[in-house]
Amino acid sequence: MKKIFSVLLLIAFTLFFAQEEKPMFWQDIQEFKKQDQENPPAKNSILLIGSSSFTKWTDVNEYFLGKTIINRGFGGSRLTDLNYYAEDLLSPYQPKQIIVYCGENDFADNAKLRADVVVDRFKSFYKKMRKKFPKIEIDYISIKYSPSREHLWPQMKQANKEIAKFMWREKNAEFIDITRIMNDQSGKIRKELFVEDMLHMTPEGYRLWTIVMTPFMK
Repeated sequence: MKKIFSVLLLIAFTLFFAQEEKPMFWQDIQEFKKQDQENPPAKNSILLIGSSSFTKWTDVNEYFLGKTIINRGFGGSRLTDLNYYAEDLLSPYQPKQIIVYCGENDFADNAKLRADVVVDRFKSFYKKMRKKFPKIEIDYISIKYSPSREHLWPQMKQANKEIAKFMWREKNAEFIDITRIMNDQSGKIRKELFVEDMLHMTPEGYRLWTIVMTPFMK
């Protein structure tokens, strides 16, 4: 009896620690795999990869009629997470274009983080994308200036500037700047484009993104 109890206890501890050791966003990635299994992803689609600004854009296909879009935004992901899960985010798909929105949460995770660190994180992910897809269009959407993160804007602006320079030097790559269209005539961010948390956007915010993004969509 004691022996059976010991075995059951060992199994319980093993299962408990196995669950505890799962990395952040593991469940999100498993959900993507489940979706892909139930509905095989279309070839020559536009693949969105990034953080919650994509995650919450649940009706993105309605904004880009005639386009086939696969949305793989997850949680409050950072560029470190995109690099960690790069194989899972890229290998299942055969897109004609990838659009990335990520980096905002890197700064939110560490207010002292330098812009060049975030830029290097993006460059690492860009290399992974290019290794997998040497010739397709790869675009980066600029980090938005969320009112709730105003204290981080200086680093974000510098990161946007450096990533823009990097993308302009690359072939089949574009930097999509959504910051200007989100400002009012005096150059201040339009707070009404954000929901109560002053971080995530209203449908009008996404409508403005659509205006800027459309000319870049394949």
